[in-house]
Amino acid sequence: MKLHELKPKKGSTQRPRRVGRGIAAGQGASCGFGMRGQKSRSGSGTRPGFEGGQMPLYRRLPKLKHFPLINQKEYTVINVKRLADLEPNTEVTLEVLMKKGIVTSNDGPLKILGDGELNVSLKVKAAAFTKSAKTKIEDAGGSWELT
Repeated sequence: MKLHELKPKKGSTQRPRRVGRGIAAGQGASCGFGMRGQKSRSGSGTRPGFEGGQMPLYRRLPKLKHFPLINQKEYTVINVKRLADLEPNTEVTLEVLMKKGIVTSNDGPLKILGDGELNVSLKVKAAAFTKSAKTKIEDAGGSWELT
């Protein structure tokens, strides 16, 4: 078989519809597009999802409640008051908290929240802090560091 001998399988192709060739052809004059309007004009018409100027469904839905956040960050969260029982000048990380039994499961990087009081100076290393947690750690004489 040579390149010039190739042809489609029998019955797999149909001849194109010849529109606008007179009324006897069945698709004459308006070529099957009707009389007037946006869909009878040349060009692509409207894009997929267009609802005539109304806010389309794909833009309305995420505004409603109860839709999950996509790629939401999961943290192991702990409040500052849970750190008050530790010895002064302790370096606080997720591993240390799990060994001491303060945190029981590793649900992701450690995040420190600012609920409660802290009177012990600690060196806290975590992936995220709230503003109130940062100030409470600094007011107690400790330091915080992002990991």
